[in-house]
Amino acid sequence: MASAISPSSPLVLGSASPRRRDILAGLGIPIRVAAPSVPETELPGEAPLAYLERVVLSKLGGAAAALAEGPGSALLVADTIVVLGGAILGKPVDVADARCLLERLAGRTHVVYTRYAIARADAPLVPVVERTVQSSVTLRGASIVELEAYARTGEGLDKAGAYAIQGVGAFLVERIEGSYTNVVGLPACEVVMDLLAQRLLERFP
Repeated sequence: MASAISPSSPLVLGSASPRRRDILAGLGIPIRVAAPSVPETELPGEAPLAYLERVVLSKLGGAAAALAEGPGSALLVADTIVVLGGAILGKPVDVADARCLLERLAGRTHVVYTRYAIARADAPLVPVVERTVQSSVTLRGASIVELEAYARTGEGLDKAGAYAIQGVGAFLVERIEGSYTNVVGLPACEVVMDLLAQRLLERFP
């Protein structure tokens, strides 16, 4: 069985997201980043949750090889999507696209899903935990001028839904139900509880 997470045997984060890295670092969990390159394109007719399951398993497979390249006790991969009316709203391609996405979200409630998988170092292709966490976020009915100005900050250009709840984009968020860190990119509470349950963390904090 894999050893518990420690500075000499860190949790391998199979993600390039600085938000996920910061959440784990803020929790004091030793990590090593090894992000795989995995296509994140929806298949025709694919439902949002089915998309998440497929992409997260693909990321697990892509990141498994990283465990052989350095120390690690376990592997964590994740993907986050924004869903409005049953449709996935991805990352904007430019400022104009960001404004359009924000116009769709303004004054409405959408759902943010993050799915993650955890695997032990001795069996990196076999997840011991797979979990999807959802949060509901309501953006206020902001004006076109406000949305255009925010889009032009560029803050949301690399984020699903084109906004950052942990940044300037917080001024648009009227209400959130569920995990805040889930909206940022990784549900901290659930991840810690799962790592403890799998004895990958001996204790916390």
